[in-house]
Amino acid sequence: MLIKTLLNRLERFKSFVFGSVTFQMVNGSEALVIEIKARANSKPECPECGKRYKKRDTQPVRLFEYVPFWAFKVFFQYAPRRVACPVHGVKVEYMPWGYGKEQMTTSYKIYLARWARRLSWKETADIFKTSWESVYRAVQHVVEYGLANRTLDGITEIGVDEIKVFVGHKYLTMVYQLNAGSRRLLWCGMERKTKTLLRFFHEFGKERNQNLKFVCSDMWVPYLKVIRKKAPNALNILDRFHIMKKFNEAIDQIRRGEVKLFKVENQENVLLNGRWLLLKRPENLNEKQTTRLGELLKLNISSIKGYLLREDFQRFWEYKYSTAAEKFLDNWITRTLQTNLEPMKKVATMLRSHKPLIMNWFKAKGLLSSGAVEGLNLKAKLTMRKAYGFKSPGCLKMALYHTLGKLPEPLCLHIFS
Repeated sequence: MLIKTLLNRLERFKSFVFGSVTFQMVNGSEALVIEIKARANSKPECPECGKRYKKRDTQPVRLFEYVPFWAFKVFFQYAPRRVACPVHGVKVEYMPWGYGKEQMTTSYKIYLARWARRLSWKETADIFKTSWESVYRAVQHVVEYGLANRTLDGITEIGVDEIKVFVGHKYLTMVYQLNAGSRRLLWCGMERKTKTLLRFFHEFGKERNQNLKFVCSDMWVPYLKVIRKKAPNALNILDRFHIMKKFNEAIDQIRRGEVKLFKVENQENVLLNGRWLLLKRPENLNEKQTTRLGELLKLNISSIKGYLLREDFQRFWEYKYSTAAEKFLDNWITRTLQTNLEPMKKVATMLRSHKPLIMNWFKAKGLLSSGAVEGLNLKAKLTMRKAYGFKSPGCLKMALYHTLGKLPEPLCLHIFS
């Protein structure tokens, strides 16, 4: 079967035909070069308005890199015509296999971009004997197409969080759609400031903001203010994950303080290697750890008191009725504020100040959780490792949209990609 026959099954370009197929030396290596010719009497198409007019002249022959065949690189060879458009002036004609001055065909860009979603960008470049920059341009093409053609209708649940990026205290604000079956990255922006999240709501649109029913976030004050203002019809939920994270931070702070005190007073460090015993949920401990925790629970020390307060609070999530849960929460806060455990008292104060938002968890019937947000954040961090080599926020965002955005792709018949 001729190569031209295969190409005609995959790539049929209106007003163009495939010509000769030859082996040539391209950039120091042997490659397959496939000639493309304009059909006889066909007129070039203006890339701006899509109308056909007379040919002005013909440019020198150019090569457009295509999806490789077996062990060979493949190039389309074509001499672009210039079209004399009465509206837009003299333009290089529209070529359905490529765009502008780009040296890669659209099919090859999509092919590279699909592999770049599975492998690191560097690995993709090495496998296909191309450059990291070529892989980046391929991903950029697919992402720009996807962002322009995606739909944002029907979004009622979103999650807002931030992840640390680059060196130093640099953060990226992440906004995810959390609707069941449609969890994806909607938007990301540098910094975690009020104006950062305001940009998202501005781009998302006033009507879509009004349609939001649930917003899941942490307790970062700039986020809470913007959500309250821009999504007035949505329940802002401070869910279980972020709240229990504060408990663990308090327990760990108490433990570290006690370890230092044992050292100063030359006492036996009974909390040696006990950090994860106190931070893990009891059901996640192995048999040896469970035995050790049982021994620690017999001790009258501050770390154990903090641990028991956290475990007592876990009952809050088991209530079915918000009235009973609110009563329990008030009682727990009162009891904790009467202890001498300063880190736990800070947690109690935090719970009291954010009580209305915490109680929203029951209005949502516990169905919405930022566990999904944390899972997407984990994938985002993995994506950043896979795309090592990026040096700018723009490149970082491109990688995240490509992996987490579930964006529509341009049509490509190369299914093995």
